[in-house]
Amino acid sequence: MKREQNIVLIGMPGSGKSTVGVILAKTLGMDFVDADILITQREGCTLQEILDSRGLDAFLQAEEAAVLSLACHGTVIATGGSVPLRERAMDHLRENGTFVYIDVPLKELTRRINNISTRGIAFAPGQTLADIYDLRTPVYRRWADVTVEVTASDNATERVVEEIIRKLDR
Repeated sequence: MKREQNIVLIGMPGSGKSTVGVILAKTLGMDFVDADILITQREGCTLQEILDSRGLDAFLQAEEAAVLSLACHGTVIATGGSVPLRERAMDHLRENGTFVYIDVPLKELTRRINNISTRGIAFAPGQTLADIYDLRTPVYRRWADVTVEVTASDNATERVVEEIIRKLDR
């Protein structure tokens, strides 16, 4: 992988994209962008406020617009969990990025996420975390250049970072 190429982290909410992203960027001497923070800066409110006041479609559009605004190189990008559902956003990230899927089992995600209704997670009324997981997992797998599996007992962020680096041969 070329040094100027971006590393784009994809995966479910609660998979650790932001946490892993910061440490990965520090380890590799790269910049870091968190797409969720970019959205809140662009929109002037939290992710949950966008969902509550403007709805799911507006949220997904704001997320896509934020991703399409990125023009970076040599950056670790932590995407929002729903970014891979937007083909245009992913095509844009693919131009200069390698996708790393952080694959965390549903049981572990359920343990990690206890604020699903206030965290700013894109899901339709009536959907559960299991529904989102079932919908998105095949999408993440389709886009992934590299997959790092995280077991329920594996909370070692450093191990995930080391495995990403090893798999990317950096």
